[in-house]
Amino acid sequence: MRSHRLVLLAIIVQIIARNVLMAQDSNSARRDSSDRVRRAAQQLERIEVRAKANRPNSYSTVRSRSATRTDTPLRDVPQSVTVVTAPLIADQAMQSMADVVRYVPGVSIAAGEGHRDAPTIRGNNSTADFFVDGLRDDAQYLRDVYNVERVEALKGSNAMVFGRGGGGGVINRVSKQAGWTPVGDFTFESGSYDHNRATVDVGQPMGSRAAFRVNAMSEQSGGFRDAANLRRRGIDPTVTLLAGASTMLRLDYEHFDDRRTVDRGIPSFHGAPSAAPFTTFFGDPQLNRSRATVDAVGGTLEHSLGEGALLRSQTRFVGYDKFYQNVLPGAVNAAGTDVALSAYNNAATRANLFNQTDLTIARSALGVGHTLLVGSELSRQGTDNFRNTGYFGSATTTLVPLGESVRSTNAAFRQSASDADNHVRADVAALYVLDQLVLSPRWQAIVGLRADRFALRFHDNRAGSELARTDVMVSPRAGIVYKPDEPISVYASYSVSHLPSSGDQFGALTATTETLDPERFTNVELGAKWDVARTLAVTAAAYRLDRTNTSAPDPNDVSRIVQTGAQRSTGVELGVTGELTPRWRVAGGFASQRAEVVRTTRAASAGATVPLVPRGTASLWNRVLVARGVGAGLGVIRQGRMYAAVDNTVTLPAFTRLDGALFLDLPRRTRAQVNVENVANRRYYATSQGNNNIMPGAPRTLRLSLTARL
Repeated sequence: MRSHRLVLLAIIVQIIARNVLMAQDSNSARRDSSDRVRRAAQQLERIEVRAKANRPNSYSTVRSRSATRTDTPLRDVPQSVTVVTAPLIADQAMQSMADVVRYVPGVSIAAGEGHRDAPTIRGNNSTADFFVDGLRDDAQYLRDVYNVERVEALKGSNAMVFGRGGGGGVINRVSKQAGWTPVGDFTFESGSYDHNRATVDVGQPMGSRAAFRVNAMSEQSGGFRDAANLRRRGIDPTVTLLAGASTMLRLDYEHFDDRRTVDRGIPSFHGAPSAAPFTTFFGDPQLNRSRATVDAVGGTLEHSLGEGALLRSQTRFVGYDKFYQNVLPGAVNAAGTDVALSAYNNAATRANLFNQTDLTIARSALGVGHTLLVGSELSRQGTDNFRNTGYFGSATTTLVPLGESVRSTNAAFRQSASDADNHVRADVAALYVLDQLVLSPRWQAIVGLRADRFALRFHDNRAGSELARTDVMVSPRAGIVYKPDEPISVYASYSVSHLPSSGDQFGALTATTETLDPERFTNVELGAKWDVARTLAVTAAAYRLDRTNTSAPDPNDVSRIVQTGAQRSTGVELGVTGELTPRWRVAGGFASQRAEVVRTTRAASAGATVPLVPRGTASLWNRVLVARGVGAGLGVIRQGRMYAAVDNTVTLPAFTRLDGALFLDLPRRTRAQVNVENVANRRYYATSQGNNNIMPGAPRTLRLSLTARL
């Protein structure tokens, strides 16, 4: 490891030296290319739907196209949206989706069995509500943010824009794209628990009609938990091409590979996390492993039709190859001396092909301004699943002493009678229309409707049987916005989403669920938004989200399934993002929410509280410019107690965590940064995946990074 760091230091020195040489020759090159770059930028602005008010170095985002598929000020969107920008991601040294949602009110991330992102948004958990540039990214893996311009959490039912699912909300990553502003950032990071990471972001115009950009990342890290290991790599080149004054084409390709130890956390005992040391790993270090490979190719074509009309078509093909295997803890015995271990592995491959085509027309008629969006989506997803059960001799569980849980188990993996071996194909054809109306200087409205035809075919390779179901899902959306003053808006909205009976990942289709209609999510929301200044936004929202048509046992015949179950989430969210002063940036929020089962479902009885939904959360990050070239950061996160599972028998205690940072500008456009997570070294439990897979939070963790900018 020492030699690895020496090589890393040598690379840093080499880049800094290169900066010194390049600085001497760059002025004349800049003068020669300035006219060409200016012409390219002018062409791009004429055809590209841009959020020009967004400042590149700010925590705040004023405009976005994700909520409406048109470039719209966020204060004019009748929906709660939290945006985590690239400067905030960099200042907090974020690297995962769990890092991103720390300061997003109403959103949490479950342990995800140690190998996948699993958010809970407004009391609804899902692994299928992730998107990249508005296109679905619903495979099960742990995402990185090395190539992300910003991450948008859009809360409430979102089927009008994003299609099936999205009941509690969606998380959309906006990727970095090639443009006509030169980019050159190299960051090297090292820290506690053998953490080592490097990222590269370089881009240049290639004449007046083409530009390229490449983002890359490499990480080799350990962790505070015993046996923890992580290795991941990613590269994402993009190209932007201009064809005349009215057409733009963007092409991108990403290869991402993540390999890690699967860590399922610690078990519970007597209704609380067990007293096992935070570092204790429950499983077999030789067997607990995960591998995810993602290859994505995408293209976006934009063509201006003149007079406020724009045609935009996005196509994305993604291949996922995922394997994970684990030995995991179960219940602790009554004496608190032994813990049960079980094991399984799962292999899944998926191929996604999506196309979304939109026509946007801006017109005025009878004194009313219209931004009319008409669009379609076509997609096909093919998935192969294969699962094995772990056997310890002839048994599927084994007992080990609680204090000796890290061990070689010699588990053997083979299929049991209930293990999956199937092929699933999902086809979607959707049409949607959305009209944004300016009724007067003070009143605006939004009205939309989407119809999806979702067809699923499920083939069981072992039994040779086939199931199929086709659903037509109609999802309306309506909202009204009142603006007492230009930077202030008050809104009310109504939206509906659906989730087919096959579940998030299509694996829940059985002879029983084949007969069930989709679940329905209905979101009613009141809110207010205030752009206090160009770089400071304050938001507030109150909502009620009803999940209905869920399956439940028939009270008169437990062998039958009926769709009478229901769940309700209610809450209030407050958010603040931006600059309080030119020297003081903030980002944070508060959420008070309650999510409960109101009518018995197959998962729980009426009155049960939905897991991983704390009654209250609060967070605030501050970055202050202390002196010229010197900055400091301080963040506080407060999370209330919450249940680990829907049976409400195990409680994760409330906690408060402090984070800190120090920023130092060095000569030659170089910046040093120190981030400290959990400054007070508090013991806490961050999340869980059920009652006996509870993930402790990291103790005090230090990261040091150096960024060289060309």
